[in-house]
Amino acid sequence: MYWKRSLWILWPANFLIAAGMSLIIPFLPLYIEKLGVSNIQSVEHWTGWIFSAQFITSFLFQPLWGSLADRYGRKVMLIRSAIGMGTVTALMGLVTGPEQLLVLRLINGLFSGFISMSISLQASVTPDKDAGRSLGTLQTGQIVGTLIGPLIGGFLSEIFGFEGVFFVTGGLILIAGMVVMFFIKEDVAVNKERSIKKKNEWGALKPLFPVFIAAAVTQLAMMSIQPIITLYTRTIYHGSHLTLVVGLISAVTGIANLIGSPILGRIGDRYGQRKVLIFSLIMAAFAFLPQVLATDVKVLLAGRFLLGLFIGGMIPSLNVLVKKLAPPNLQATAFGISSSARFLGNLFGPLLGTFVAAAYNIKDIFYITMIFLLINMVSIVRNKKLELALRNHKKAS
Repeated sequence: MYWKRSLWILWPANFLIAAGMSLIIPFLPLYIEKLGVSNIQSVEHWTGWIFSAQFITSFLFQPLWGSLADRYGRKVMLIRSAIGMGTVTALMGLVTGPEQLLVLRLINGLFSGFISMSISLQASVTPDKDAGRSLGTLQTGQIVGTLIGPLIGGFLSEIFGFEGVFFVTGGLILIAGMVVMFFIKEDVAVNKERSIKKKNEWGALKPLFPVFIAAAVTQLAMMSIQPIITLYTRTIYHGSHLTLVVGLISAVTGIANLIGSPILGRIGDRYGQRKVLIFSLIMAAFAFLPQVLATDVKVLLAGRFLLGLFIGGMIPSLNVLVKKLAPPNLQATAFGISSSARFLGNLFGPLLGTFVAAAYNIKDIFYITMIFLLINMVSIVRNKKLELALRNHKKAS
């Protein structure tokens, strides 16, 4: 079956992209210091903007790349993304000031879209009955890359220096593009004279709006606590290994993602992705209770693990719903919008967390995120158009 072959090609490509994008996390503030920024507050300021810059342009350009993929094919968009990101990332090792690094991060976000297009490509070649398993497995490539990337980045910076890591990262991304170029085949029916007008395109995607909102809320739930996790852990843990404990708390969520994505993806294939999505939203919301009530690090770890497990289950369900409900000629556009929604959650999650912690109480962010998840769950339960669209798809297939 070709979908299995493409899965084993796209999985390592996604791993390389995700690892490459996260390699710089351990030493970004140190690199900024090396570029001439000495004041600690200025370093923090530049780090925040430089790290977030890529999310901003990624959010803005994902729908455009999706629309172009529907016209000219997903493979060409994957190659575009890999060449662009690989080249720009390598150039980051040549900058002489933080302003240049900020501009390159913004440009890098413009070229992003590799992972969303790989999901779209995999979805297009996978039968509906195997979609949850296929897309859940593909998701693990990104998760593993994100988890291992910072570790590789710290190791490489010791060997090659900060600049060398950017060159290595750019090379990894270009290799991912070459893997796709030589080993992925795609039959593209180019239709430049599209019969559906833009106005009607949005109408065709209307049943997917609750799914797009859920994609944003999913990432918001994952990211809302990230900026303050060290501060919150310090209120519970009073030992001498705070950074190690925080690292473990951050990693356990990703490990749970790794477990939840393929398992709940398979369950979604059997019982329906909408049901799994509703269940996962409920359980992810309740996973915040042990976190907010924790008086011991073990309880906090358990809560973060449960959150990662059910967030991991939501992601393949969301992707399969996009595959099933988007018209074939708009499928890549729909995946682009879904990816854009997730970038929006990545962008606003940390902002929400830090604002609530500063304005109210650090624990309030857990309750607010719970409310977001439960409201999202209710909206999906009550959305009759989504349910009707799924029934019509089932009848048609």
